[in-house]
Amino acid sequence: MIEPSRSFDRAAIEYERARPGYPAGVLDVLPLGPQAEVLDLGAGTGKLTRVLVGRYDRVLAVEPLDGMRGILEAVVPAAESLAGTAESIPLADASVDAVFAAQAFHWFANDQAIAEIARVLRPGGILCLIWNESVDPSPLPEAYRAYLRRLHLPASDGGVGFEVVTRGPFGQVHGASVGHEQVQERDVVLAFAQSVSWIAHRAGDERERIMRDLDGLLSPGPFTFSMRAGVNWAVRA
Repeated sequence: MIEPSRSFDRAAIEYERARPGYPAGVLDVLPLGPQAEVLDLGAGTGKLTRVLVGRYDRVLAVEPLDGMRGILEAVVPAAESLAGTAESIPLADASVDAVFAAQAFHWFANDQAIAEIARVLRPGGILCLIWNESVDPSPLPEAYRAYLRRLHLPASDGGVGFEVVTRGPFGQVHGASVGHEQVQERDVVLAFAQSVSWIAHRAGDERERIMRDLDGLLSPGPFTFSMRAGVNWAVRA
């Protein structure tokens, strides 16, 4: 069994194929102009990065896992890709106007990461946390969903962690949400399951058994998912 946070590298192809993207409207609610220089932290395969490059003048993407970063570099060549972590960001002091973390902040919601984020942000810059949530009712069969619930390790996908932001040099945390929709074929739904950390980190034989079980429980597609992209941001003092 490998560390859950590093299991995404083993499932990088599935992650890119199946994880939902983000609507451009998540950027409309932010106090940030198109001339901004921004950082996508824990960028993965660039699900948010590709939205950022369509809006801002300069986009940097920091991702620690080689497999994920390799896909990002192929699909979002307009971004400047760097190896690094939230606790050790390879940028100079006060070098960006915003730091984004999409579906990643719970992996580094700690005081060391907040201090690093504050270090690379210019005064008046923003920290923006974005994540996708499915909106009920789910189109997936209840037996499939129940099996996933039995597998899920709640500690592996912790809360957003706003309290750690308020301990840093940041003002009030603001919030908004943007609705969107995703249509997935049956094989993409299974790829999504294979990409989640609490399945991807398991030993090979166990992971294969789980995927066979899920395959047997899933009805024919396609499936239409109603989604909500949550957006929370705070301004650096």
